[in-house]
Amino acid sequence: MGEIAIEIVELVLSILVCQVAGFIGSIFTVPSIRTWYKNLKKPSFAPPNRIFGPVWITLYILMGISLYLILREGLGNPQVQVGMGIFGIQLVLNVLWSFVFFGKKSLLGGLVAIVVLWVAILLTIISFLNVSQLAGLLLLPYILWSSFAAILNYSILKLN
Repeated sequence: MGEIAIEIVELVLSILVCQVAGFIGSIFTVPSIRTWYKNLKKPSFAPPNRIFGPVWITLYILMGISLYLILREGLGNPQVQVGMGIFGIQLVLNVLWSFVFFGKKSLLGGLVAIVVLWVAILLTIISFLNVSQLAGLLLLPYILWSSFAAILNYSILKLN
């Protein structure tokens, strides 16, 4: 297999890893959207439910590309190893938020989880910027959306 083919496979696998995390999170999210979440009081700035899926799919693609760019720098690089570790933690925390907020239907637990997730995303961005500026910048939409999600989570908690 040629070098370009290997890079394409690595890129696709990096994106798939992130999409799988999104799929696992959706196992907890989707059943609750039409039932529990639908009946919660929400602030006026809450987007329609149909927005969330495409946004998250896009964010997971950007995360996967970012991961690929870091992997290209070599697993022997200590900064890559640190970045990968933090990235893995934030990916698990991403799924955990879906589990806590939608699966366990815990507004307060979801808020705590998303604040911890936000910190992990910030640390991932910082560590990725030390390896690849583009990899770090590709995660900015993710932290912005997660910031919005945290504000939405807090507002829903206050209203309910």
